[in-house]
Amino acid sequence: MEQSSFWQGRRVCVTGGAGFLGSFVVDELRRRGAAEVFVPRFEEYNLVEREAILRMLDDARPDLIIHLAANVGGIGANRAHPAEFFYDNLMMGVQLMHESWRRGVEKFVAIGTVCAYPKFTPVPFKEDDLWNGYPEETNAPYGLAKKMMLVQAQAYRQQYGFNAIFLLPVNLYGPRDNFNPASSHVIPALIRKCIEAQESGQEEIVIWGDGSPTREFLYVEDAARGIVMASEKYNEAEPVNLGSGQEISIRDLAQLIARLTGFEGRMVFDTTQPNGQPRRALDTTRAREKFGFQAEVPFEEGLRRTIDWYRQYRAEKPLETGA
Repeated sequence: MEQSSFWQGRRVCVTGGAGFLGSFVVDELRRRGAAEVFVPRFEEYNLVEREAILRMLDDARPDLIIHLAANVGGIGANRAHPAEFFYDNLMMGVQLMHESWRRGVEKFVAIGTVCAYPKFTPVPFKEDDLWNGYPEETNAPYGLAKKMMLVQAQAYRQQYGFNAIFLLPVNLYGPRDNFNPASSHVIPALIRKCIEAQESGQEEIVIWGDGSPTREFLYVEDAARGIVMASEKYNEAEPVNLGSGQEISIRDLAQLIARLTGFEGRMVFDTTQPNGQPRRALDTTRAREKFGFQAEVPFEEGLRRTIDWYRQYRAEKPLETGA
């Protein structure tokens, strides 16, 4: 993607910019010509606290904020920490958007989550279906806390003319993802299980649920490109899905990852564990029509890159078992 005059002279603050998705968003911004990108670190700015938000706005003096920071995890983490996931994400979003409006920030890009969709949304998920039911129970506190930023963005646009937009990325994957078994999502969890089983000679891996749910995945570099394109070109009230438009079952995903990693053992599906949402796939028409975004990295190619990165990471950090 070529440089854009839009970013020249604009100060950009990327909350969560040191994280998985955030690090790629920062790379993409720099590639597009953003010279002044401020990344607040959690150690210095706990954005759940209003005082830290005010200090960050003082230090960053942003024209545009991309709010990626979140307290997030897979099904297990959502079940263990529903109250924290609700409170932390709600307080970060609501206070940051409010104080950004008060400071006269030019544009606020709020990043939601596919977990905000109702449990039984017709597939593919259309943005207009967002309010037609309650989210899947394990994800609901997190999903609803993030969805409040959409309500806030639309209310502040209506009353104050504040340019806040809301994007809904589907499940992401790629290099630099979180591979910690206690909190990782399904792709890094499966990659790690397959590779560790190979190394230790295990003959089987255990997978949560019955393998029937479907998911859609977006390669992290595609997601970063979509977020930066929307930051540059999209200025409307309606939420926008960011996805690849491809759906795959957990069972097929596990078999694909086993093939790509070379794991030849058995797969045991633990049906005492939850499946999560039954199906998940997005309608990506609006992103294409409104700001020309389409996913580019084929799924198998993205998985290969992710597996290669993780093997390299393990080789460089052999003593880190939890990372």
